Amino acid sequence: MRAGGPQAGAVRAGTELPPLEIEITRTLIVAGAIASRDYQDVHHDAELARDKGSPDVFMNILTTNGLVGRYVTDHFGPDALLRRVAIRLGAPNYPGDTMVLTGTVEEAHGDTAIVKVVGTNGIGRHVTGTVVVTVPGGGAG
Repeated sequence: MRAGGPQAGAVRAGTELPPLEIEITRTLIVAGAIASRDYQDVHHDAELARDKGSPDVFMNILTTNGLVGRYVTDHFGPDALLRRVAIRLGAPNYPGDTMVLTGTVEEAHGDTAIVKVVGTNGIGRHVTGTVVVTVPGGGAG
């Protein structure tokens, strides 16, 4: 959703963000690791990941953090400013799966919203977290 965010006055506690489906590809996993300068072999070398007990390479936390931030700013629009992103990882994101991000505005005060975000994949809950976002002119309340 890149339609410029919610209409003024639309940022309210209880608002549910539309789900976002993200295909988890090997390229996404490797590119995210490289872009975040995370050279741990479990994020780019399937054979070494298997040697360490993983069925395949898996997404790093920095890529997940970026996807959570993107999800929130895609909803609230290009003027949204992330103030805090706090996440916790669960089930790994492996190539060939799909992660579905969902979110709910838990609190809204002035132009600031606190959004609870959950990302699930085929084996469970990949990420849970809270994002504090400022939405200029968002009319949170």
